[in-house]
Amino acid sequence: MKNARTNDLSDRRIAAAEAKVALLNAYHTARAVDEPARLARQAERMAVAAAREERRLERERIRSDEAERQVAEAIERQAAADAVARAETEARETVEKDRIARVLEDEAARKAERDRRYANRKARRA
Repeated sequence: MKNARTNDLSDRRIAAAEAKVALLNAYHTARAVDEPARLARQAERMAVAAAREERRLERERIRSDEAERQVAEAIERQAAADAVARAETEARETVEKDRIARVLEDEAARKAERDRRYANRKARRA
């Protein structure tokens, strides 16, 4: 269908302005109609973000609990290793003390035997 009006510059400018106004009105109308859906999507996105943050905090809490548990286990293992080392040291010291005591007893017995022999020799000469 042919445009009945003449195609002057002023006609084109008026048509462009009317088209802009029509587009703007259509945009505002669509936005007003879509407002409840937009608010619902926004609320849904916020709920998803809150749930994501909640899961992240839970993961962090689990991670920190695991780290604390590992630190506690390491401390327990270190304490057990220290106790074992202490027990071994005490056992070695006890063995060493016993050996020294036996050596001293042997020395005393040898001295007593030597003194007895000396006394017997003196008794024979006298």
